[in-house]
Amino acid sequence: MRSRFSAFVLKLEDCLLRSWAPATRPASLDLSEQPQWKRLEVISESVQGDTGEVHFRATGQEQGGWCVLEERSRFVMENGYWFYLDGQCEHSTLTPGRNDLCPCGSGRKHKKCCAV
Repeated sequence: MRSRFSAFVLKLEDCLLRSWAPATRPASLDLSEQPQWKRLEVISESVQGDTGEVHFRATGQEQGGWCVLEERSRFVMENGYWFYLDGQCEHSTLTPGRNDLCPCGSGRKHKKCCAV
């Protein structure tokens, strides 16, 4: 999961496609309109045999504001490697106050961090 998040941050479309299960892999990806992802929180993970699930929350910036993507991703192991199968996601906006902790996870107040 963390490697896929890093691929989204760096907009490595080929890497994402290679880590996608062939049964559900799209023909191509266009990450040009994706948010600038800043933070990943893995909430839970579970493995049962050759299947796994990861529940995560990703925080990013888009169009001058903040967004949160929360997803329950399913993975499948094939030939000794984990592949992303699919996920159920929820996308929402986030409006931090000036004195709130910055959503990027730096531990600093928003006004002194990403609210420049």
